[in-house]
Amino acid sequence: MKFILALYLFTLPLYSKAMTLPDFTVKYAQPAPGWTQEEINKANTASNVNYLTDEEKKIIFYMNLVRMDGPKFFDTYFQDYVDMHNQQMKKYSNYNDLKINRYDPYYRGLKEDLKNVKNLSLLYPDESLSYVAKQHGKDMNKHNVAGHNSYDGRTMVNRIEKYYPNRGMAENLAFGFSTGLANVSLLLLDQGVADLGHRKNILNNTLGLNIVGVSIQPHPHYKYSATMDFVAIPNLKPI
Repeated sequence: MKFILALYLFTLPLYSKAMTLPDFTVKYAQPAPGWTQEEINKANTASNVNYLTDEEKKIIFYMNLVRMDGPKFFDTYFQDYVDMHNQQMKKYSNYNDLKINRYDPYYRGLKEDLKNVKNLSLLYPDESLSYVAKQHGKDMNKHNVAGHNSYDGRTMVNRIEKYYPNRGMAENLAFGFSTGLANVSLLLLDQGVADLGHRKNILNNTLGLNIVGVSIQPHPHYKYSATMDFVAIPNLKPI
């Protein structure tokens, strides 16, 4: 699946590839050094919703943190992720293939891309979009498929436009991760994805994407799938 920017009626769907790598768990109860409690609270826009799990809420939380301050996210939470990921990968014989290399062009490119990311608009959880994301995750689990099209052939646009027609929209998929930080960090890194589609979706500042639905579901082949659906709602007034 290739990253595509296409015009669909009045929507601008952004597709990007799916990624897989081993997983681990990270807590975020306390702010990392350099982050204030006020910033943590601000990024945690999904804290009070009852239709998301804790790890699904963390997907939104970490995407908001990187949008609020890209360099600080790179120097704190992302570095924590890299260290823990590499430590875990040491138990595998192909460690050199699985580890995140800090001299890799994708790593350096992410650092460069995040250098000027500051105070982008926050992403807010949406129940309808989360339902769409959940149904797609359940569909992929039931039929053992992995992609933006549903088993019955519906596209991301088909699924989302039922609730939000004629809107800018995007979708990220990741496979193999059960945690928020793992999903967000590897999608930002986008290693092996030449067009950096996942990274562009998370950092998008041109389509006005401001609401998001997320779902982490079991998957028969990859163990987990994570679906993130984004939509632009003009004049959004968050509660």
